[in-house]
Amino acid sequence: MEIRNNWTRQEIAEIYNQPLMELIYQGATVHRAHHTASEVQVCTLLSIKTGGCPEDCAYCPQAARYHTEVKVHKLLDVDTVLDSAREARDSGSTRFCMGAAWREVRDNKDFDKVIDMVKGVNGMGLEVCCTLGMLTEDQAKRLHEAGLYAYNHNLDTSEEFYDDIITTRTYDDRLNTLEHVRKSGISVCSGGIIGMGESQGDRVGMLHTLATLPAHPESVPVNALVPIEGTPLEDQPKVSVWDMVRMIATARIIMPKAMVRLSAGRVRMTTEEQALCFLAGANSIFAGDKLLTTPNPGTVADAELFQILNLKPREAFKNIEHLVEA
Repeated sequence: MEIRNNWTRQEIAEIYNQPLMELIYQGATVHRAHHTASEVQVCTLLSIKTGGCPEDCAYCPQAARYHTEVKVHKLLDVDTVLDSAREARDSGSTRFCMGAAWREVRDNKDFDKVIDMVKGVNGMGLEVCCTLGMLTEDQAKRLHEAGLYAYNHNLDTSEEFYDDIITTRTYDDRLNTLEHVRKSGISVCSGGIIGMGESQGDRVGMLHTLATLPAHPESVPVNALVPIEGTPLEDQPKVSVWDMVRMIATARIIMPKAMVRLSAGRVRMTTEEQALCFLAGANSIFAGDKLLTTPNPGTVADAELFQILNLKPREAFKNIEHLVEA
């Protein structure tokens, strides 16, 4: 199957809206053509600086303006982060992601510490990823030189619905950061969240933006909203597994080589529901009790999941030629 960057919204909508069984079958077929179906990458995400963020993302408990139970803490020490990375590696993770609740990266001592963290985690043989907010070209270059493998910067939703969720930065701000990351040689990790009140057209719109970037993201996280008390979206209903399956299968079909990551919301899914997501084309999960500040299944539950479904952890840096092709 050829890799296309010229998908139309209409084409993606037709894929997304086809009968569910046919969609799952197509997603599974494309998945097997480009990936080992029994392999799932295990990633760990650590909040290295929590809370106090000046942004107003309606889903996020780390925004300073919302009254949530998130406790603010400053940037962690380098050694503390490296200890967490070692623990993650020893428990089976092959990608270690560090998230800081910043609006954007600033050129200061905190960024210098993050550079040291990146160097240290990279030295452990892990794929190292950061999500730190907006990034300039020069900052992206520094991270790349330090050994950063991937940078996460989600689009969150469609351009049309975006202003309903966030007003403190624009959609173009997000796209500019993705461009800086791509130009630097770091792999792009970008996806979104469903269940925030968006329409199916908005979901298709977000996928269309991702699939028509100059190069597909190496990694596409699909998140189901976990409503947090104190945020504007605290009363949103639970996302249906069928909606997650549609998103995952569609993402798999239009971005065949990407890692499609079953991300936030997994804690509310049964083993059977997660199995459907893997069948449809998901091939990565986040391990550990928390995803930044939201709950996540624990290590024991995930070990049982892998055993029941006969899944194998995917090694680090597999198919790295995808980056070269991009």
